[in-house]
Amino acid sequence: MTQPFEINALEARQLIGNKKLSPVELVKSCIEQIEKLNPSINAVVAINHDDVIRDAQKAEDDVMSGNELGILHGLPVGIKDLNLVKNLRSTSGSKLYENRVPKDDDSVVKSIRDEGAIIFCKTNTPEFGAGANTKNKVYGTTCNPFDLTKTPAGSSGGSSAALATNMMPLANGSDYGGSLRTPAGFCGVTGFRPSPGLVPATDASVALNPFSVQGPMGRTVSDTYLLLQAQISVNKRDPFSSLDALSLPDTLLGSDLSGVKMAFSSDLGCAPVDNDIKSVFLKKINTFKNHFFQSHEDHPDFLDIHNCFEVIRGFNFVASHKERFDNNRDLLEPNVIDNVERGLEYSLADVSWAHVMQTKIYKSFRNFFDNFDVLICPAASVSPYPHEKLFVDEINGEKMPTYMRWLALSYASTMAIPCVWALPCGLDHKNMPFGIQLIAPAGRDAQLSEIAKSLEIILMSNKETKRPIPNIV
Repeated sequence: MTQPFEINALEARQLIGNKKLSPVELVKSCIEQIEKLNPSINAVVAINHDDVIRDAQKAEDDVMSGNELGILHGLPVGIKDLNLVKNLRSTSGSKLYENRVPKDDDSVVKSIRDEGAIIFCKTNTPEFGAGANTKNKVYGTTCNPFDLTKTPAGSSGGSSAALATNMMPLANGSDYGGSLRTPAGFCGVTGFRPSPGLVPATDASVALNPFSVQGPMGRTVSDTYLLLQAQISVNKRDPFSSLDALSLPDTLLGSDLSGVKMAFSSDLGCAPVDNDIKSVFLKKINTFKNHFFQSHEDHPDFLDIHNCFEVIRGFNFVASHKERFDNNRDLLEPNVIDNVERGLEYSLADVSWAHVMQTKIYKSFRNFFDNFDVLICPAASVSPYPHEKLFVDEINGEKMPTYMRWLALSYASTMAIPCVWALPCGLDHKNMPFGIQLIAPAGRDAQLSEIAKSLEIILMSNKETKRPIPNIV
């Protein structure tokens, strides 16, 4: 018998609207799943049971009274602990904000709540999202539900692990150098990195920063897209926000892939990727590439992507954290300190060069998509690794020159300003979740989402590529 916590978000929302599923029943079921599994996974780090039960009862009363219902009415949504939630502990994974309980929601949370969602809990993240492993000094370590000795990656590791174990049907994430995409890949769930401005960023330290975005996560493309519909809006406080956000279709019907031109690459021509992961990826591609009109092994020219990314990332860390670095260094974790120190080493000439290089990468990327509709690559360069390691320091026997280099599969496209879907694609050579990225230029969110919907159907029909389920469930 299917339990309420097992029901996907889109179906649950339909059942709630038809008075066939109680929001209270759904919330209580998710709470029971958290109580059962979270002690060993540590994905959920803050929840106010009384508040969520009260909100669920209000949602149920609205249904029974025939009131107008929002897109997410009655659905529990997990919120990454970088976001501020009113009356719920919001630490950003930092001892600096260990006891912060905001009086108001931030803009993204407010949009979700306004569409009828039950703001359910906070999910774990490394301090200020800085890290490829979800652990911090406030809440400790989040484990991968497929192997509790491994990491779910970061920084949206709490959201991805919670979704994989059915603790909630939806969760939000954020992404700079792969912070949403890599955890989705490591945990066998779905995530979407939207174009800049689609989900307005009103609290960013640097407004003219198209690289850091917030986006939805779920267990399926349709579920994830449902949350996106609640997150998008037009907000003048984000300079990238535009009416394009309102042009996305309400629902996904799927594209006819027989008219879609697909490029694929195991390493994007620039990223260190484990040889076994390359082999797994090419085998997966062979199972579905014939569904596309064209499929070619190809990639854009990412030029001097690594130095470009390091400098721009350093600039943004200094902009976001220099004041904390100067005034509260003793409360910060080494990862944040290291990133700020790296950033301070760069000169104005370095920053100027990086922005010129990023412009060249962006133009090269856009030119590439004159000939293709979608570019597919692995979601991560390695199989999930032990959570004791903060990052991957070696691939194929080669030492990584920086702690971020292993994430080049994600940050290369970040510098080109993309929209990206992360989809589960079966298991890898170590029987751990394997994910793929579907990449397109910014502004093609609707087209790419339709492609993702159609490809998901194909992937789910094949035991070699269908979404894996952890045994812990």
